[in-house]
Amino acid sequence: MGLRSLIAALASTAALITLPVVAPPSAQAADANLSQGRTATSSSTENAATPAAAAVDGNTGTRWSSAATDDQWFQVDLGATASISQVVLNWEAAYAADYKIQVSPDGGSWSDLRTVTGGDGGTDTLSVSGQGRYVRMQGIHRATPWGYSLWEFQVYGTPGTTQPATCSTANSAQGKPASTSSTENAGTPASAAFDGNDSTRWSSQAADPQWLRVDLGSSQDICRIDLNWEAAYGKDFQLQASADGQNWNTLKTVTGATGGRASYDVSGTGRYVRVLGTARGTVYGYSLWEFAVHTTSGGTGDPVEGGGDLGPNVIVVDPSTPNLQQQFDQVFTQQESAQFGSGRYQFLLKPGTYNGINAQLGFYTSISGLGLNPDDTQINGDITVDAGWFNGNATQNFWRSAENLAITPSNGTDRWAVAQAAPFRRIHVKGGLNLAPNGYGWASGGYIADSKIDGTVGPYSQQQWYTRDSSVGGWTNGVWNMTFTGVQGAPATNFDTGPYTTLDTTPVSREKPFLYLDGNDYKVFVPAKRTNARGVSWPANAGTSLPLSQFYVVKPGATAATINTALAQGLNLLFTPGVYHLDQTINVTRSNTVVLGLGLATLVPDGGIDAMHVADVDGVRLAGFLIDAGASRSDTLLQLGPAGAAADHSANPTTMQDVFIRIGGAGPGLATNSVVVNSDDVVIDHTWIWRADHGQGVGWETNRADYGLVVNGDDVLTTGLFVEHFNKYDVLWNGERGRTIFFQNEKAYDAPNAAAITHDGIVGYAAYKVADTVNVHEAWGLGSYCNYTSDPSIVQHHGFQVPVKTGIKLHSIQVISLGGKGQYAHVVNDTGAPTSGTDTIPSKITQFP
Repeated sequence: MGLRSLIAALASTAALITLPVVAPPSAQAADANLSQGRTATSSSTENAATPAAAAVDGNTGTRWSSAATDDQWFQVDLGATASISQVVLNWEAAYAADYKIQVSPDGGSWSDLRTVTGGDGGTDTLSVSGQGRYVRMQGIHRATPWGYSLWEFQVYGTPGTTQPATCSTANSAQGKPASTSSTENAGTPASAAFDGNDSTRWSSQAADPQWLRVDLGSSQDICRIDLNWEAAYGKDFQLQASADGQNWNTLKTVTGATGGRASYDVSGTGRYVRVLGTARGTVYGYSLWEFAVHTTSGGTGDPVEGGGDLGPNVIVVDPSTPNLQQQFDQVFTQQESAQFGSGRYQFLLKPGTYNGINAQLGFYTSISGLGLNPDDTQINGDITVDAGWFNGNATQNFWRSAENLAITPSNGTDRWAVAQAAPFRRIHVKGGLNLAPNGYGWASGGYIADSKIDGTVGPYSQQQWYTRDSSVGGWTNGVWNMTFTGVQGAPATNFDTGPYTTLDTTPVSREKPFLYLDGNDYKVFVPAKRTNARGVSWPANAGTSLPLSQFYVVKPGATAATINTALAQGLNLLFTPGVYHLDQTINVTRSNTVVLGLGLATLVPDGGIDAMHVADVDGVRLAGFLIDAGASRSDTLLQLGPAGAAADHSANPTTMQDVFIRIGGAGPGLATNSVVVNSDDVVIDHTWIWRADHGQGVGWETNRADYGLVVNGDDVLTTGLFVEHFNKYDVLWNGERGRTIFFQNEKAYDAPNAAAITHDGIVGYAAYKVADTVNVHEAWGLGSYCNYTSDPSIVQHHGFQVPVKTGIKLHSIQVISLGGKGQYAHVVNDTGAPTSGTDTIPSKITQFP
């Protein structure tokens, strides 16, 4: 964030360590040895007498051994995806001091199940939890001058079952919701073709084309369609399937049909199935006695089960947990500077009182209480984010979170010196809150919601901050942009002379879902929508509770196919901490589905696919995960609703909360669009959509991403919108009646010159562009900053571009040149004074027009 490119990044990652997690249960007697006799491979062998196969032959007198270097591996193919509970390594004298156990769905993308340091040889029996087909030992450091050598490598767990797919004789469409392009009269409704009664029928008007469709309720593998035509039959028609009811795939094209009963073998997947008539066989309309859809059974194994343990990277503790401070410290040591590392961790604190704790949070580390209310989990101590790792500069303290607990700070004030993507939710601070790092170095946050701070909040060096539906005992200052909605105790608006923009209430809000304990049972609380909210939502807690059994608990090694199967079964998703490579798009098609991440769980779309699509349905909740663009260009990383979506969701909107997007930084990443919102009434509550300006795989074309957020739906609300560094528009808003409360932006540092960003005779793409066709739009608390380090001579024409109409209103808008690296000519359109010099002084407009 602001001026961070002027400071050399500290990119070293702390040494790998074994973390003190609450271990999953050890393998039960019923768990089978899945690896014996399976195909094994390795990075090398010492000689022909020590092949990889010798470590899975069940003979402790034969062994595998590698070449004498550290970076060596041994892996076994289990033959099919399995649930893995335990790995046993029987070392020969040449053993590993440090190594990882990893799992993969495809032998190419790997996730860590366990990291071991300080190994002492002999037999290592490791409890793990994950799913995959391939399991390997990845050596890090040898303990001897020789290579690695294993007598036996044993993997225990539950095998997957794959049965030949068969086409079911059951009619999956019978009794399901139906719709049609038209009906002949009230006596021939669409539902009559799906009632199992050959004496009732659907019939259409006498025109071409016409269609009849059925909603199967979830995505199914479709293998056969039976049609029983009345005398008015279809001569030419198509049988089609769709995931969302909008975009259709043709399963079969039929021409020259003669009516009667006909069965068609097809192959495809979808929730919706329809017959699309293109030519009638008579002068009448189309008429069907019955329309039957058959789906496959088998082929995908047993149904995906909900519930279960929370995987290897969730650390559940209570006040009696021994060495608790050591657990916090060890995770922090690993994660403090691991800005682009693969470690992901979630601390879950059972209700109770924790004394003398200082939980320092590094990258990809989250801490949450497990009570229904924040005050159920009391910390007499601190939750701390500081910037010692970066010489007191907090502008890169990204990707961490705290939620649902109470803090009584040890010295009266807690320190939360964060940058973007670091939410502070549902916290009761029984004291003050300091948002600046020790020494008051640069800071660039930030977000607070549904929280009570009894004392004073001190932003000090924080450039900007958004606070929603909370209460504060006071607020001391601000640098550029401090925006408040629904905050009791917030300072009054003074944007003409200061940094504050304050709205009494938040027009629409719904708090993020969270995991909690009900007795000994995990549940997810899903808060209700609020309108014109002010103050916190608790302890009233309007909403619903869902048992963990209704969630597929996604663990490292899970495949996209299994995730989609779980969704098709009607399960919600709980992503445990990890990095998940996807070989197919995750499709959320059911209304009210919850997709919740722990510990900044990260989704990486491989091969140029999109990461996630959400259908145009009510009430989907997306929360708490990171989408990291893959090396092959994706069209859209996250799509909310298909193109052309138009359903009314005002009573039960889809919400996107603490969902973060990254293109580049951890490695090359490419995407044309980051987030596209097509559905109406969506609420985006706190997101950071970031094209990387530092890290690995960074360059004008290397991590090219043209658009950050594109809004095509109507009545969309964003609260806490952070979007930075895109090659074209950071935000492009095409929908009507959109609203934004708080926007923070930096233009791309690496624009090579003015010509590269000149379009339509304008130098520079606006940070926030409202399309010329839009008639109504309103926004508050907007800031765009430029830091053109590749060409400081660039003069960006404006930060914001909107049509000049009576329904378009912007409040509290500013542009800033960071240290004189580039300038702005105007704030909005051709209005507003230019920035100048190197003193980082905002150019502001209180209201436009």
